Amino acid sequence: MTVAIGLDVGTTGAQAVAVDAEGRVVASGSSDYPLLTPRPQWTEQDPEAWWRAVREALAAAAARVAERGDVVAGLGLTGQMHGSVFLDASGEVIRPALLWNDQRTAKQCEAITELVGARRLVEITGNPALTGFQAPKVLWLRDEEPDGYARVEHVLLPKDYIRYRLSGELATDASDAAGTLFLDLGRRDWSEDVLEALGVPAAWLPDVRESPEVAGALGAGVAGELGLPGGIPVAAGGGDNAAAAVGTAIVREGLMSSSIGTSGVLFAHADAPAVDPSGRIHAFCHAVPGRYCLLSVTLSAGGSLRWWRDVTGAGYDELVAEAERVPAGSEGLLFLPYLTGERTPHLDPRARGVFLGLTARHARGHMTRALMEGVLFGMRDGLEIMRDLEVRPKEIRATGGGASADLWLRLQADVYGLPVHRLQIEEGAAYGAALLGHVAAGTFANVDEAAAVVRTMPEVTEPDPRAIDMYDALYHVYRSSYDSMREGMHRLSSLSES
Repeated sequence: MTVAIGLDVGTTGAQAVAVDAEGRVVASGSSDYPLLTPRPQWTEQDPEAWWRAVREALAAAAARVAERGDVVAGLGLTGQMHGSVFLDASGEVIRPALLWNDQRTAKQCEAITELVGARRLVEITGNPALTGFQAPKVLWLRDEEPDGYARVEHVLLPKDYIRYRLSGELATDASDAAGTLFLDLGRRDWSEDVLEALGVPAAWLPDVRESPEVAGALGAGVAGELGLPGGIPVAAGGGDNAAAAVGTAIVREGLMSSSIGTSGVLFAHADAPAVDPSGRIHAFCHAVPGRYCLLSVTLSAGGSLRWWRDVTGAGYDELVAEAERVPAGSEGLLFLPYLTGERTPHLDPRARGVFLGLTARHARGHMTRALMEGVLFGMRDGLEIMRDLEVRPKEIRATGGGASADLWLRLQADVYGLPVHRLQIEEGAAYGAALLGHVAAGTFANVDEAAAVVRTMPEVTEPDPRAIDMYDALYHVYRSSYDSMREGMHRLSSLSES
């Protein structure tokens, strides 16, 4: 049997997943690495640690494939977006990589906005200047570590550094490049206007390919070490959200994934660029050639429930069981899930979490249910922006923790007002990367054909019309609450920092 291996260079570790031509996972391997926090709000990793973990994960998956007698035909790459790997002229890493969740670049974001213009930046790239993106990290190196900046010859995203080590190729894909703030979204190539305004040489950036295109071949020496065939094609791959969307078959209009992990992410397919002028949600290139996507992020989704579990000392099962006995709407109790600030739609790191409407009648079950409902209201904020941009999903595919509990599934259906499906196989971004590897190897003609192997469960969670009415009314209260409390949130934030 022919298989392709998808490799995910994640934030906490590397994962390799071997997938056959019928979409079955036949082997896997993983290896962890540490997150470095040399200062508050700084997050870095050593690219050499990625490389060690990648070799371990790939070797483990390859050994299992060999035991089965299968043949690896291709590799697909994915990984954490936005990070910056700086290489010198000899291809050596200059300093630890700055990651997507690093917050040191606020000053550089202000400079980018001033140099390019706020409106023009969103028009070109689909996004405002945010601290997580790659472009402000490059300017930070220029401003704070000029000796390192003087040595720079190449700037790569995390997965693309691994491509370089596997194949010697300097390349990226449009979906991951869209998260750098250097890409012209409509042209799906680097923006000369942005690069010129920021003084960043275009020669530092790799070639941009479409996700299923071949972007390198596995080197013979590395292949021998890993137990893989030399010369097999390496797909351009995709950023983790775009690759995960291929693995959940979000490859045509009308489909959206709803992922509840620590954060909550809505990912919707769009046939053409759909840019929010205010930059409240991300507009990126999709891993489907020539197609686009919208991405909204609620920073503390499952993270809110984990916080509540830790505060109460109760287990998840106990908390959710209590919440299930509470009626929809939690008898007039609301929760604003801004425990770590908020991304969509407020772009406000100083937003704070709130229980609103608390009375003596409310017990722990009410508060748990209100918390879960509030997380979904926060995610619905992103959905409403998508609808305003004429991107109107008709079906939800639930992933992450939101697919594991009946109450989460029911709440998603009722708050979104849409049917919710679960997947038969959920292996995350690595699974989608493996499907892209199959396309690069010629197993499938295109991404649509590859995604056709993805299957959903037969059971569908349909929205309850009565609950929809309740949640529509409650959502309007939720939506107005941030504006009325914003000033107080910010004052409290300032007091806590003094």
